[in-house]
Amino acid sequence: MHSSDQAETGAETFGLLLRHFRERAGLSQEQLGKRIGYSKSQVAMVERGARPPKGVFVQRADEELGAQGALIVAAPKPPKQTKQRNPLPGWFTPFADEEEKAWARHSYENHVMPGLLQTEAYARAVFTSRYPTYDDDEIEAKVAARLERQKLLSRRPLPDISFVLEMVVLTRPIGGRRVMKAQLHHLAEVARLRHVRIQLMDPDREDHAALDGPFVLLETDKRQQLAYIEGQGGSFFVTEHPQLGNLFGKYGVTRAQAYTPERTLEKIEKMAEEL
Repeated sequence: MHSSDQAETGAETFGLLLRHFRERAGLSQEQLGKRIGYSKSQVAMVERGARPPKGVFVQRADEELGAQGALIVAAPKPPKQTKQRNPLPGWFTPFADEEEKAWARHSYENHVMPGLLQTEAYARAVFTSRYPTYDDDEIEAKVAARLERQKLLSRRPLPDISFVLEMVVLTRPIGGRRVMKAQLHHLAEVARLRHVRIQLMDPDREDHAALDGPFVLLETDKRQQLAYIEGQGGSFFVTEHPQLGNLFGKYGVTRAQAYTPERTLEKIEKMAEEL
């Protein structure tokens, strides 16, 4: 039997077992999907054996359905791949390399939760909504890569990290209410770390220094200063003065115009409880 035939048989067997445990639990495909962070169509395809389960699907389904490890044991093994595609876009890789070893990282964001602060479910919702549409394997790879980048938050030696966020970043319900509520609780946890400062921009301000758009400032492990600006499908570094100095100055003014970290944490906790 060819490996592809074996994979198809394994996926079909797993799908039948998943359906058994789901129906035993009295859940619809849509209800199970919401509980484990996947869509109804994804659950349906897995049950039909049309696609093998990806990412944390198996573990979450096993826990949610009380399968006691049966789904984990029955999950089809992924086929061996001769070449792994980098889930990070080529234009982002140089920044990710510098970010991983950075001594300090500061950023202003005005439309979506920064990748370093995203929960797994929030990140999956972001990638699921992208255009052009990613296939399921691409989504899982990109989510995993994003979570891997978050090791910066706990790396030793501890880096100096700060964020200034527009209020809409916390109010746009990406992924739905349940995902956003968990995201806000996670944001509060990160805000309590002693080497991380998160500040919300006062939404009632008529203007502030960073209205031109998002940017990231890095101090490398060699204490070289860099600025990184990302747009629609592309990015560039700023390494020369006066532009570089202007961006560092702009960030300083922006922080001074935002809520304090203490007031920001109070806001985040209140928003999480009210959602």
